[in-house]
Amino acid sequence: MPENVISGPEISALHIPEAVIHEESTEVSDSWQQAVQAVLAFALLAGALAMLHYYAPMSAQGAPPSDLQQQVHRLRTQVEELEQEQAMPALVLNRYRNSIGYVYGVYQVGSVNQRPAIRARVSGTGFLVGEGLIATNRHVAEPWFGDPEAETLINRGATGSLENLVIFFPGSPTPVSLLPAASSSTSDLAVLRAEDSSAVHALAVLPLAKSASLPGELVTVLGYPMGIAGMVAKSPTGIYERLAYRHNDITAASELAALSLIRPSATCGHLGDVVGDKLIYDAPTAHGGSGGPVFNTRGEVIGVNSAYMDGFSGGTLGVAVESLRPLIDRAQHQK
Repeated sequence: MPENVISGPEISALHIPEAVIHEESTEVSDSWQQAVQAVLAFALLAGALAMLHYYAPMSAQGAPPSDLQQQVHRLRTQVEELEQEQAMPALVLNRYRNSIGYVYGVYQVGSVNQRPAIRARVSGTGFLVGEGLIATNRHVAEPWFGDPEAETLINRGATGSLENLVIFFPGSPTPVSLLPAASSSTSDLAVLRAEDSSAVHALAVLPLAKSASLPGELVTVLGYPMGIAGMVAKSPTGIYERLAYRHNDITAASELAALSLIRPSATCGHLGDVVGDKLIYDAPTAHGGSGGPVFNTRGEVIGVNSAYMDGFSGGTLGVAVESLRPLIDRAQHQK
C-alpha cells in the first residue's frame, strides 16, 4: 500500500503487504469456484440419471422416439442422401465408363444401281445392356429415321443402308463392328449387336432401373456430346493441333482410341417431367450424345438420351428404360 496514503507510526506498524492480501483473496475465490463446480456436477449427474430413468424404460418397451430423435434421424438421412447424390457422377463414370462407347458410321439413302442421293456420317453413343448387346437411339442405328429429307426419298422408293457402323469403347484401341438387332416402331430406341461379342465380354452390363422415376430427381447423363470434335477439344494440346481440322474423320477416332482418349463426358441435372415414356431433364447434351445412358442417384439407368431443344436449357429429352426392355428381350431371343 503506498506510504502517502497510510501515515503515522502506529498505522504503519500494522501495514500488511499487498502480496499477502492477494494470496488470501485468491484462496477464497478458488474455494468458491470449487463449490460451484461441485453443485453443477451434482446437478448434471442428477439430470443424467433422471433422463436414463425416463428413456430406458421407453426404449425397453419399444416406445416411439422423441421429436428431437426423429429430427436428428431425418437430418442424418438427408445428409447421407446428399453425399450419395454428389458422389454419383464420379461413381457411374468410374464404374461404367468402359461400357459406354462412341458410335460412328457412314450411311446412304438412294435407289439401287444409282448414285446415292444422301451419303453422310452418323455419330452417337451406345452402352452395354446384355451379352454383346448395345442400346442406343433408333436414329443412330438407322440414321435416316426422323430425317425429313431421307424419309421423303424413302417414300418415293429409295432405301436407307449403312456402309459401316462401329463402336469405340474406352480403353480399347480397335473399334467393334455393329449389326442391327432390334428397333422400336414407336420410340427412338434400338439395340445393336457386337459382331464380335468376345470383344465386349469383359465389360460390365449397365443396370436398368426397376421402378419409374419421379420429377425432381437428380440425373446424370453420360455420352459423347459433339462426337469426335468434343473428344479432340479436350485432348492434350499436341493432339488437338494435329486432329482439330479432321475431327469428323474415322481415322481421328482411331487415333484417339489408340491413345486411350475415347472417354465419355458426364453432365448433371434434374428430371423436370415424365410424360409417358418420355423423360425431360436439364442435363445438357449435344449431337453425339444421342443414345447415352441417363442415371438416377442409385446408379441405375432410367432412360436413353435422345434429343434436345435449341434455346431451352431444360429441354433435353430421353426415353424411359421401360420401352427398352422389350427390345433387349427380342434381341436376346434372336441368338
